[in-house]
Amino acid sequence: MPASTSPSAQDLLDKMRAGMGRVPAAIEKSTLVDDGLIHEHMRSRMYAMPPGGALDEQTRTLLYLAAALAGSSPACVRAMADKVVQEGISPAKVLETVHIARFAMATKIIGDAEPVFDALINAQK
Repeated sequence: MPASTSPSAQDLLDKMRAGMGRVPAAIEKSTLVDDGLIHEHMRSRMYAMPPGGALDEQTRTLLYLAAALAGSSPACVRAMADKVVQEGISPAKVLETVHIARFAMATKIIGDAEPVFDALINAQK
């Protein structure tokens, strides 16, 4: 049987640490119970953000941050906050990203409340 050429879980953690400053605790802990998870996670990352893709790395980081904020994922928000610092993204770009995510969530709430508005409008008739 040929030897595996895929990097070890520790190699992947080291690569993440180099790129983000630290590894999210859940990712680190996952390797202790199932090192296949980090391999799948990194495969998914390559699918979502392929080398030479259409978006530059800063744009990808800001999009990831916005999605993490909107998806209420504290670990991902922390990871992207670290990556923002590692990449030297300007505070103005980061704050605009936060404002856009906030606005998207506010818009979502208004959209989700449409049945409430319908009920109130119908009650006035």
